Amino acid sequence: MTFDADITDNAAWAGAAPRLSVLIPFFRDDPCALLAALDGAGASVEFVVLDDGSGDDALAERVATVVRKLDVATRFVRLCSNVGRAVGRNRLAGEARARSLLFLDSDMSPDAPDFLARWLALAETSDPAVAFGGFSLDQAPRTAANAVHRALALRSDCAPASERRKAPEKYVFTSNLLVRRDVFETEPFDPAFVGWGWEDVEWGMRVSRRYEIVHIDNPATHLGLAPASAMAAKFEQSAANFARVVAAHADIVREYPSYRVAKALRRVPLRQVWRPWLKAAALGGAGPAEARAFALRLYRAALYAEAV
Repeated sequence: MTFDADITDNAAWAGAAPRLSVLIPFFRDDPCALLAALDGAGASVEFVVLDDGSGDDALAERVATVVRKLDVATRFVRLCSNVGRAVGRNRLAGEARARSLLFLDSDMSPDAPDFLARWLALAETSDPAVAFGGFSLDQAPRTAANAVHRALALRSDCAPASERRKAPEKYVFTSNLLVRRDVFETEPFDPAFVGWGWEDVEWGMRVSRRYEIVHIDNPATHLGLAPASAMAAKFEQSAANFARVVAAHADIVREYPSYRVAKALRRVPLRQVWRPWLKAAALGGAGPAEARAFALRLYRAALYAEAV
C-alpha cells in the first residue's frame, strides 16, 4: 500500500548500509529534539522519519532542515494525508533498509546515552525476533495538567523487564520496540485498526503465537503526557479497536484486568447513566491524581463493556 509523499534524504542516506533502522512516526509533534539526541550513532544506524499527514508546512520544513544536517543517514517521508498509526508504521518499515527495525515514538527520549548502542548490541548478539526496551517517565515534567496521565502510566506501562516477561505480549508498545525485518514482513500491523490504541498490543498477541518476545531494560521516557480530557477522548476512540482485539484474541485478552473489569461492568444496569459520572470524576480538578486515574480506568472499562 503506497500513498502520495514528499521524500527528503540527507547526504549520508545514499550508499549507507545500516544494521539498525530507527523508525520515528509523528503527527503534529516535533521529532527534532529526538533526532538531535540520537545523532552521532554512526554508520551502523539509519533514521526514517514519517510525518503522517500533519498538514503543517512550517513543521515539515523544520524537520527537513534538521534531517539535512544530521550525520546519521536519514530519510524524511512526508505523507500528504493522514493514514493512521498502523498503516504509517507499515510504511516506515517499507522505507527501512536494516535487518533490525527500532520503532521509537517522536515524543520519547532515551534514558541512557548508550541507548542505541544497547539495541545494536542486542541485535548483533541475539538477533531477537521482537524485543521491547521499556517505558519510563524519568525525564517527563510533573505538571497539574498531566498528573492523571502520569498516574495511569506509572500503574500500567512503566514496568521493569522482570515484570513484563510475565505477560510478554501485553507489553508491546511501538514507543520503544525492536523487530527483526523478516518477522515484520510476515506480520505487519493490521491496517484495519484506526484511531488510537491497541494496534501494537494486538500485533504483540499475534506475533507471540509464532515468535518469542524478549523484554530488556533499555527504557525511554514518554515526554508527551496529556491532560485527562485528552486521555478520555483517546479511550473513547479505542473502544472499537478493543472490540477487534477481543474478537481475534479472546483466549489471551480475557486474562487481562481490563477485560475482566469490563465484563463485570457489563452486568451493571444503566451504564449510559452512570458512565458519564466516572468521566466527570476523572476530569474534575479536585481530588488526588491517583483517585482520578482510577475513575478514568473505570470509565475506560465501562466503554469496553460494550465489546465483551
